[in-house]
Amino acid sequence: MSDIIVTSDGFLRYGGLRFRCALGKGGMKPEADKREGDGATPLGRYALRQVYYRADRLAVPETRLPIQPLTRQDGWCDDPAETAYNRHVLLPYAASHEKLWREDHVYDVIVVLGHNDDPPVPGMGSAIFLHLARPDYSGTEGCVALALPDLLALLAVLPPNAAMQIISAD
Repeated sequence: MSDIIVTSDGFLRYGGLRFRCALGKGGMKPEADKREGDGATPLGRYALRQVYYRADRLAVPETRLPIQPLTRQDGWCDDPAETAYNRHVLLPYAASHEKLWREDHVYDVIVVLGHNDDPPVPGMGSAIFLHLARPDYSGTEGCVALALPDLLALLAVLPPNAAMQIISAD
């Protein structure tokens, strides 16, 4: 089957599925123009690398992608000066990072997108995920976000080599 398609008009499509999604509050940018902290969703094609989920909040999502439960020690380095930049880290971690175990629900399911990871280029953006949208679909820090039922439905039908294309709707 073809790639997941995410368009700048705020929709994700895959096969016969079509879901509203939230995108970066900084708009969309070509991958080459993406910068750490700009809040932009990078345009491009990205492999779906890994699924993380909160086992204390939901059952194991059905998926053929690699999956593992989150722990309170899971983080993601967003410090361009670190060798672990744009990589999973264990907390406590001295450099700047995101905590993946959050009080809100947006990281109850996280799919790591293969943006700037092979190898990571310092400053070109980190922690670009597919995760859960807030109820009002407010802008993300550059990620793509879906409602929980939509993300679970998508994960259930994806092949193990799934990829996402983020494109302008123009």
